[in-house]
Amino acid sequence: QVQLVESGGGLVQAGGSLRLSCATSGQIFSINSMGWYRQAPGKQRELVAIGISGGKTNYAESVKGRFTISRDNAKNAVYLQMNSLKPEDTAVYYCNLVVSLPRWRNYWGQGIQVTVSS
Repeated sequence: QVQLVESGGGLVQAGGSLRLSCATSGQIFSINSMGWYRQAPGKQRELVAIGISGGKTNYAESVKGRFTISRDNAKNAVYLQMNSLKPEDTAVYYCNLVVSLPRWRNYWGQGIQVTVSS
């Protein structure tokens, strides 16, 4: 049973920084991608940042230059360094894992709240 657990969220003032972590457990054989999504109240879940096996990363335009995604392949963990936070970054942030073996599966963490005050 693969599980994802996020940590590091909380309340921060605008301009501040937070670092989210996502730890995984269970047997994970072939990672296609690990990433972060977020969902603000009344809005759809959106991609924040994703790291694809092979080294490619993609970011939402709204976070480029402020957020950095990184992975610890030995631990199957993923991190999101968030700098220069804005009130519009307030959302529940979800860790996502996509594996391709033994079959394609999409896993989600339970989500963690990030609140940026103005």
